[in-house]
Amino acid sequence: MTSLCRDCLTLTDEAHARCPACRSPRMVAHAELTQLSIAHMDCDAFYASVEKRDNPALRDQAVIVGGGQRGVVSTCCYIARIKGVRSAMPMFQALKLCPEAVVVKPRFAAYTEASRAIRAMMEVLTPAIEPLSLDEAFLDLTGTARLHGAAPAALLAQLTKRMEDELGLTGSVGLSHNKFLAKIASDLDKPRGFSVIGKAETEAFLRPKPVRIIWGVGQATQTALEGAGIRTIADLLRWDRADLVARFGQMGDRLWHLARGLDTRRVNRDEKLKSISKETTFFEDTSDPDLLDGHIWRLSEQVADRAKAKRLSGRTVTLKLKRGDFHLVTRRHALGDPTQLTDRIYRAARDLFDHAGAQGPFRLIGVGISDLAAEDQADLSGDLLDPDARRRAAAERATDAIRARFGTEAIIKGRALR
Repeated sequence: MTSLCRDCLTLTDEAHARCPACRSPRMVAHAELTQLSIAHMDCDAFYASVEKRDNPALRDQAVIVGGGQRGVVSTCCYIARIKGVRSAMPMFQALKLCPEAVVVKPRFAAYTEASRAIRAMMEVLTPAIEPLSLDEAFLDLTGTARLHGAAPAALLAQLTKRMEDELGLTGSVGLSHNKFLAKIASDLDKPRGFSVIGKAETEAFLRPKPVRIIWGVGQATQTALEGAGIRTIADLLRWDRADLVARFGQMGDRLWHLARGLDTRRVNRDEKLKSISKETTFFEDTSDPDLLDGHIWRLSEQVADRAKAKRLSGRTVTLKLKRGDFHLVTRRHALGDPTQLTDRIYRAARDLFDHAGAQGPFRLIGVGISDLAAEDQADLSGDLLDPDARRRAAAERATDAIRARFGTEAIIKGRALR
């Protein structure tokens, strides 16, 4: 058994309740600790943690990041989560559960800046980084022990310690032998967790788990699996591969492999981005037109902000709607030229919503852009049928400049508060 102190990074050949060097109780012990090299790092309540870091007065308070009274929760700190507050919950319901919470509006520029600082720390350890979002990424540390003179587990502990010491942010690490298990592991002991799933224990670990633990198994897939009598990984293991494929198609083949802990996907740094999208699942199904319009705007703004950060634009706007009965409706519209402007994305998405012909209530809504191009190709021609489009585009660019200098709260569009 090998153990690692997450505070002083001492590595020993025996399991200890406390570090023999510094007496810290923050020990992680596992027989395969020095043999595993695929990791998933997920920041803890990222947006809320940035807000608490930047405003120390919020440190011991429940913090909710989100919109106005009719908006929804983007994320919240762990104090609020203890009270039952969850992402995508309507704000009025969150405040009923946690009336003492402090509500702050999202500051995406601050979150992006923090994300870049964390990414720079990762780059010191390995070039094999696959970001999933601003606050999480896969890392492959295979072969780095010789370069750094330390096992991957020690390097990951060093990463989270640097994040905490230098950035005032915490993260949870999952370490395993593939991406599927590393992502599961990172959720086992949040916040400030470090969990390990070794090869020898993979089957025993997975067998009793519910099928929803598999990444990509949402409510609709879970319902279909339950209809076939499959509720746990153990149930999946009783099915032949051919039968799963016959019943569930390509998803069946994926389920057969993941139920056995088999995942050959590589941590791919250079995977080309094909689309940029954001979606939210409502805590309660809704048909409220004002609330839905506010969501379309906020999602469009987040997509535009990410496109601008990555210096990309998109020619095709997509709207995704999932009804309360889990029926999925997807609509797309090709623009005359690529865009990275919130206004154009919102107007296209809103038009798709108005003509989708879908009846609510809805449980999920999403907005995205695809057919990506460089930002220097964005918004060159404008909208010839809308003489005010250029004026709104200029106003948005000016707003971006003001927000970059004075913060994202310097200018807030009224629609975003719905």
